[in-house]
Amino acid sequence: MNKEMQDLTVWAIKTAKSAGANDCKVSIGSQRNVEISYRQHKPETIKEATTKQLFIQVFVNGRYSSQSTSDLRKDALKDFIGNAIITTKLLAEDPFRSLPDPKYYKGRKEIDLGAVDPQYAKFTPEDRHNLVKAIENAALKKGGDKVISVTANENDGYSESITMTSNGFEGYIEGTFYVAGAQMTVQDEGDRRPNGYHYVVTLNKKDMPSPEEIGAECARRTMNLLGANKIKTETLPIIIQNQGVGRIFGGFLQAMRGRSIQQKQSFLANKKGEKVGSEHFTLIDNPFVKAGLGSRLFDADGFATKKRVMIDKGVLKDYYVDWYYSRKLEREPTTGGPTNLIVPPGKRSLKEIMKDLGRGIFITGFIGGNSNPTTGDTSIGIIGQLFEGGKPVQAISEMNISDNHLKLWNKLIEVANDPYPYSSLRFPSMVFEDIVVSGL
Repeated sequence: MNKEMQDLTVWAIKTAKSAGANDCKVSIGSQRNVEISYRQHKPETIKEATTKQLFIQVFVNGRYSSQSTSDLRKDALKDFIGNAIITTKLLAEDPFRSLPDPKYYKGRKEIDLGAVDPQYAKFTPEDRHNLVKAIENAALKKGGDKVISVTANENDGYSESITMTSNGFEGYIEGTFYVAGAQMTVQDEGDRRPNGYHYVVTLNKKDMPSPEEIGAECARRTMNLLGANKIKTETLPIIIQNQGVGRIFGGFLQAMRGRSIQQKQSFLANKKGEKVGSEHFTLIDNPFVKAGLGSRLFDADGFATKKRVMIDKGVLKDYYVDWYYSRKLEREPTTGGPTNLIVPPGKRSLKEIMKDLGRGIFITGFIGGNSNPTTGDTSIGIIGQLFEGGKPVQAISEMNISDNHLKLWNKLIEVANDPYPYSSLRFPSMVFEDIVVSGL
């Protein structure tokens, strides 16, 4: 733990209490971030920045505010904290705002989540440039003479933060991250210029695929957009590619949150214990995945994290309810948001599933769209491939699927064996039946 940050956090809490705060929560964070991009074999972006900030949540006479500053000199902080308390006293009362009951801080696991790459300090500027150049070269090679442009980039960083509350919570987070990928534009018929991309995110460099794989995948995804067109409106089975499932699941997740329930904007508000999806729909929230992008030992309220089954074979088991909304809803809190969301993978590959489905659409991307958390109605544009006999026969775009979440997830008939590892949403590709795909 960073002793300097720890001491400053303790000092900030004492200063706030002395200035009139009933309670407070202080977080101090530091992050180093590096970004490099290449276009036409030349560096386009080279950036490096280190930032530090202090965030304070102040509770005064039933009133609450949250403020931040990047000036961490004690003289400046003393004035900042004093002003924060003065302005907080001017706000309207909110009887539901308070620090959590300290009992929820207990039970935290003492395990290494693998969030820090021990080799990060050895990742040199030359390594970064070579990584990006290799991604660009692989994308250009795979794309061939159809390529108009490729922009390859990488972004990496190291961060640490410490959080304390005046009622006994203390937590420290340290981590590294790597993001690498590319965007590509290709020439299609006429003046059409499809644009595709592919990115991966990991906490450890060793978990990242080779730059050649990343670049080639970007090119493959982009080339698959060539000749894309609409087909007639049809009711078909669809497969949503693993890395895209989260885009449509987001509307369902929003309805699981305490805020949506309290605001009467959740189609799941009274569905706990009821069937909301098919038997293939199981959702596990696991904060302890080694090197998982969503892994953590405590949540934003300081609650010790737990592994939870949120949906079990289609039955809704729990909600995401933080301390504030638990008080408004007069119910026991769970946690404020997801960690690593896992849908257990199936046994068959995409290739096997496609062959058995006969005719359908493999969705590889989405365009626009919306989801109504109150009703569950959702509508979204799609990009992908029409397939027959297990083989793609036509690229499709500018088509749309519309449904209601309570119906859609009951149409889930199979999940593939390919969970996506480069996200906190570790979903496999999913197969839905009887979906109306709107086109011509």
